[in-house]
Amino acid sequence: MTGFGFNVSGFGSFPNRSVARATGGTVTVDGSYTVHTFTSSGTFTVANEGSLTTDYLVVAGGGGTGNCGAGGAGGFRTATDFSVDDGDYTITVGAGGSAANGSNSVFSTITSAGGGGQSGTGAGSAGGSGGGGANGNGSSTGGAGNTPSVTPSQGNAGFKGNGNNGQGGGGGGGASAAGTGFNNTSNTNRGGNGGAGTSNSYSGSATTYAGGGGGGAEGNNPSAGTGGAGGGGNGATSGSGAAGTVNTGGGAGGGTTSSSANGGSGIVIIRYLT
Repeated sequence: MTGFGFNVSGFGSFPNRSVARATGGTVTVDGSYTVHTFTSSGTFTVANEGSLTTDYLVVAGGGGTGNCGAGGAGGFRTATDFSVDDGDYTITVGAGGSAANGSNSVFSTITSAGGGGQSGTGAGSAGGSGGGGANGNGSSTGGAGNTPSVTPSQGNAGFKGNGNNGQGGGGGGGASAAGTGFNNTSNTNRGGNGGAGTSNSYSGSATTYAGGGGGGAEGNNPSAGTGGAGGGGNGATSGSGAAGTVNTGGGAGGGTTSSSANGGSGIVIIRYLT
């Protein structure tokens, strides 16, 4: 010791928490949090921590559509204080569906279900959020949401297609609201609106994910539905509806007969205290 200085070289190093405590994805810093964002599949690795307490957002791929019924949003799951041990965790970012359900997204034991699709003239499919039914007959029900069931819910149902001489498809379900529509409204050629998604700020800014697609419409003086906030595609009155927005899990917008549009891909975001 010289004067009042201290030599601490013999006491080892102190933990440096100004750097990331894990690897994988695109790594950013948001205030006191380190954020790992996966816009495509990859690996999240925790080393030399023993365990790491995380917050997560897992959004699946949105449903696609092959007719006027809209695609449902990908399942939306988020939570805080989720502990993971040291190790490698395969991150799966679900793709949007093409006239079919979207694909699941996965982090550790958390799986968000792909959004329900709409592939033809019948009912919308069940999924994280359900797809909207096609027009043309009374059996074109909307698909159930929150399938498989988790708590809290990961999504909502799609709406029926119009089955009473109307040519409008049902809106797809979203993370925070069901799709809407005009079932059994005689001679109404209107598509239903997609259900709204849910906002999350784990990326560092508030972003809305998992909106349902808007229903398509055809016939005389058609009016298409609007996609739900959170990447849901708008419906169309000619040709294909709009695709769901990438990395939001948005459902595809319905179009006219035999048209198709893809759902938006999902996203996985993991954060922890730096």
